[in-house]
Amino acid sequence: MNQLITAQILSVFGQHFNGTPQLYFSPGRINLIGEHIDYNDGFVLPAAIDKGVYFAVEKNYSNAIDCFAADMNEWLHTDIHHLNKSTGWKNYILSVVNEFVLAGKNIAGFNCVFSGDIPAGSGLSSSAAVECGLAFAINDIFNCGYNTQELALLCQRAEHNFPNVQCGIMDMYASLHGKKDAVLLLDCQTISHQYLPFSQDAYSIVLFNSNVKHSLSGGEYNERRQWCEAGLALLKQHTGIQSFRQEGAAAAVQTCRHLMQSEVYHACLYVTAEIARTQQAAQLLQEQDIAAFGKLLYDTHWGLSLLYKVSCPELDFLVEQAAQIPAVAGARLMGGGFGGCTINIVEKVHVEEVIQTISKAYQLEFGIVTEVYRVQIGDGSIRLG
Repeated sequence: MNQLITAQILSVFGQHFNGTPQLYFSPGRINLIGEHIDYNDGFVLPAAIDKGVYFAVEKNYSNAIDCFAADMNEWLHTDIHHLNKSTGWKNYILSVVNEFVLAGKNIAGFNCVFSGDIPAGSGLSSSAAVECGLAFAINDIFNCGYNTQELALLCQRAEHNFPNVQCGIMDMYASLHGKKDAVLLLDCQTISHQYLPFSQDAYSIVLFNSNVKHSLSGGEYNERRQWCEAGLALLKQHTGIQSFRQEGAAAAVQTCRHLMQSEVYHACLYVTAEIARTQQAAQLLQEQDIAAFGKLLYDTHWGLSLLYKVSCPELDFLVEQAAQIPAVAGARLMGGGFGGCTINIVEKVHVEEVIQTISKAYQLEFGIVTEVYRVQIGDGSIRLG
């Protein structure tokens, strides 16, 4: 737990409100492999991390919602009966509250201060941490009775609504279901999971932030989802394939290639390959074969870059540099793309050397200082204290 942040939000809460709030924490997430397939019936291997968003929340026994984003020094003031779309971070707050209202839950006004240690735009899913943390808090203080799977689905609907990002379930599910020293093998078709052990005794997870900022609400994310939907519609019409994970889907993509626009074909090619790759990766993780597991990460990166087209020169460069270092088992871009972080699985005894080598090369190439994060796999959303 980040004691500095919890002390900060409690101090700010005390400056503006009376009473004693309850504290909550909701983590960001990494995804080892299985990118952009959570909305394509795929399997993914995410994990919650030790960075996230902290909330101080208290009922105020009115209809007023007063929420302060400490990191941005911005307020949201609204009435629970007048929830309207706004901009930026406010949409995530408003849309979560709106989902409780739409579900007919008996909630009312509350006071809230939140802050976190997830770098915005880093691909660690700060938006899901905000949504899940607030939903977890509202569910708790108003006794709404949702379980964590239901909260994950609620938060996914919330991101579809006011923010208008047609995301899959992975980010929210990982944030709510994370477990220390384990990754989730999440089946995005059945919305079910199993835990696979991931020991960090020999390997560390190191993230290099390209410091190229991205926003998925700009339409690029939704556009790629539309490519997949268009491709699947053709598969259903001409081959009877109903899902990208169905046996024979990869062959069906080749059968329908002449019917597909180039970007649709390449998206379908990537998705079918990544679904198979993630299943292979899960087996390698169970066998604790990190060397073979890491090689699959490189395959995923170049699929994302060349087929799905969500990379950028900075991310490609970071992965190329990692591939030249034997101590790096695997690396790839992580998250929605268009900037953010690469995830690297690095032999623990060589972490400092790897960080120095890649950081120096990146600065020489782009004139940008990369930020480096070492993350630990941790538990999901919790009530603190």
